[in-house]
Amino acid sequence: MEDFDYLHEGEVYLDAACQSLRPRSVIDAVDRYYTKHNSCGERVKYKWGVITDEKVEETREKVLKFVKLPSRKYTVSFTLNTTYGINLILSQLDPRHFSKIMTSEIEHNSPFLASIAFSKRTDLPREVMRRNPDGSINLDDYDFQKAVVVVNCAANFDGRKLLNIKDLVKKVHKDGGVIIIDAAQAMAHSADIVRGVEADAICFSAHKMYAPSLGVIVWRDELDSKMQPLFLGGGMVDDVDKSSYVLSAENKEHRYTRFESGLQAWGEIIGLGTALDWLNARSKKDWQNLAENYTTVFEFLSSSDKVHLVNEKPNPTMSFYVDGLDSHLLGNALSRENIMARTGYFCAHYYLDHVLHLPPLIRFSLGLHNSPEDITKIQKVMEKIIH
Repeated sequence: MEDFDYLHEGEVYLDAACQSLRPRSVIDAVDRYYTKHNSCGERVKYKWGVITDEKVEETREKVLKFVKLPSRKYTVSFTLNTTYGINLILSQLDPRHFSKIMTSEIEHNSPFLASIAFSKRTDLPREVMRRNPDGSINLDDYDFQKAVVVVNCAANFDGRKLLNIKDLVKKVHKDGGVIIIDAAQAMAHSADIVRGVEADAICFSAHKMYAPSLGVIVWRDELDSKMQPLFLGGGMVDDVDKSSYVLSAENKEHRYTRFESGLQAWGEIIGLGTALDWLNARSKKDWQNLAENYTTVFEFLSSSDKVHLVNEKPNPTMSFYVDGLDSHLLGNALSRENIMARTGYFCAHYYLDHVLHLPPLIRFSLGLHNSPEDITKIQKVMEKIIH
């Protein structure tokens, strides 16, 4: 695609689950910030700052529109990444409102480790839920009474989705709990799974959805009453006395400052706005091409007795190992052919290593940048390796 014209011929990028490539329009948007109106948002009155403020506010509105959640109930705050966002929320939740914390077995280390730390810090029990092969949770198997639930809606090693996410959210709320959704792996290619889902917070990384490196929290305003503000600093207060302060977040218009201490990544936020425009502009054909590409790769890998896929069905993200081959060495061999793929356990150590007892894997994660020529090259190179 011309949007990725910086890719050299023969380069095949298969690590979109880590971070997607950025379309030229997104790169240009960030460049314009630094060269046309490089300024501090929310702090200045001169022209450059006004432009920055307008574009940042536009991005907040675009995020809410993208996930189809109302501004009367939800706020958008920007952070470093999904990991930071999840930890930021958990570190400020008041444990007096809750009885336990729950996560699931197929989580990225971000929520998995953060839930362990929360349990240790608060002395609240922690529960790890089973996930079905299709990604759903058997809700009748668990008690969500006053629970903090932190789960993904799409796994980062095989893309399986939390198919009953809406039912889970309803049950958690009915039982007086709160639910935080790790949507990092969904926003680029499976955003429908979280659209209109009224979770207490949805955390994701812009850099996995064709945008610059950035974290996003879409959070329910009611969550504010269950938090103790602990992470404080510049850009978060309306007034400060010798031993007291007035938080800007007490004003609905500036509630996003609850999670935005200090100077923000204004250029990257603006770049996210452009990335959302780019994603919204993708045609039906673009999505069909992506589906055809990852389905072809999945079927090719499935056709070999030597290849063992974690996936049960096609997905842009697929993980596997090959009989008799060390996955790290395989990754090096692919790299020599200009095919870039991730190896290891992809920050999902507990499930892949200790539950499934799999060896280190190799992950192919495709994106909208991949061409039919990429797929042909993958098949040719892998054919030489596994046959």
